[in-house]
Amino acid sequence: MPEKGVKNLESRYPVHETIDAVERLLRSKGIKVFARLDQAGEAKAVGIEMRPMELLIFGDPKTGSPLMIQYPSLAIDLPLKALAWEAEDGKVYLSFNSSEYLVERHRLAGEPFKPVEGLLERAVH
Repeated sequence: MPEKGVKNLESRYPVHETIDAVERLLRSKGIKVFARLDQAGEAKAVGIEMRPMELLIFGDPKTGSPLMIQYPSLAIDLPLKALAWEAEDGKVYLSFNSSEYLVERHRLAGEPFKPVEGLLERAVH
């Protein structure tokens, strides 16, 4: 079930490969990857089994920093995040906050995250 503001794109790749593709594409565009978390791996380390799930935390300080100065509340959502996860039916999705949601939530001028959203869409197709 989609949550408000969350975009879920079906990926043709397994979870790990989906995040690999996203990470490769972001880095090729000069976007910094701050962290990559294997959430299923962390759960397994404490004895909890869950379907594959990985989170990528990324951004461009040259773009994000001026935005956070102008819109301080935006810092709650930056750096950006992309989550690859496997559903019960075995399908894999890439989920992230939509550009429209971030603009509306923080009352931003323009659509500063639209290009990144396009990159995420490209990575799964």
